[in-house]
Amino acid sequence: MGSTYTVKYVAHADVPAREQLQREIETILADIDQQMSTYRSDSDIEVFNALPAGACKSMPAGILELVEAGQRLSDDSDGAFDLTVEPLLNLWGFGPQGRGEVVPTAEQIADTMQRVGQRHLRIDGEQLCKDAAVEVDFNSIAAGYAVDKVSASLEAAGVQSYLVEITGELRAEGRKPDGSAWRVAIEAPRDNERVAQRIIELDGLGVSTSGDYRNYFERDGKRYSHTLDPLSGAPIEHRLAAVTVVDKSTLRADGLSTLLMVLGPERGMAYATQRDIAAFFVIHEGQEFISKSTEAFNELFGAGAEQ
Repeated sequence: MGSTYTVKYVAHADVPAREQLQREIETILADIDQQMSTYRSDSDIEVFNALPAGACKSMPAGILELVEAGQRLSDDSDGAFDLTVEPLLNLWGFGPQGRGEVVPTAEQIADTMQRVGQRHLRIDGEQLCKDAAVEVDFNSIAAGYAVDKVSASLEAAGVQSYLVEITGELRAEGRKPDGSAWRVAIEAPRDNERVAQRIIELDGLGVSTSGDYRNYFERDGKRYSHTLDPLSGAPIEHRLAAVTVVDKSTLRADGLSTLLMVLGPERGMAYATQRDIAAFFVIHEGQEFISKSTEAFNELFGAGAEQ
């Protein structure tokens, strides 16, 4: 995925040797990369993306699982989440085939939007089909999916306590040898330094953060976020700087953090509250930031103070 991963676990007599666990984990990650990477032309999804409208192709079960997960998120958010925004990301210069950061014309956006839309995808048995020349990009959920797959592999090997991190998405289970919890920092949205805003303790939960405070560009004094609204074809323009979601499924946490980032502070908070989602929002307020969290988040971690 063009990034890094970290696995920490508590070893005991019934757990395989570290080298064996690492081989198994790297096999899982290599398979996911071969299936889902948009940065290699030979991946299963990039071969599909190159097909014309009206085409179908047999796909691995993992890809079909992610398409179904993406469809649920899309349906439930009236299109705020969409797996087919890659042409838009490329148009704005954020995607793997981007030609540098540019502000496209309204005509270019409208033309590209003809090739965007989850509604153009459908699953037919083991095949994935497209009704328009859409391109699928799993970057909003693939890391969470990978964390869950690696976690399941560790549990199958007898590991009872672990912390898995892949490209920043995390999941933890169990306790450390001294009985303490796995502690994870939610980063404050600052451009020039890494500071913890909240510390949370995880056990049996995955966590994902989405934000616009690092990946952006500026033109003529205006800031353009890498998070695009699939319904407008343009970067988000609201005050939400970052959102963290905690869920038993890291895949779901990964997708929901993207979805809430698109919706923004007001609509995102309403969406998360209505669905009992544990979410922590960091919002621009003038030159400062304020934080808000849902009741589901507070029930897990307390209302808490910024740290």
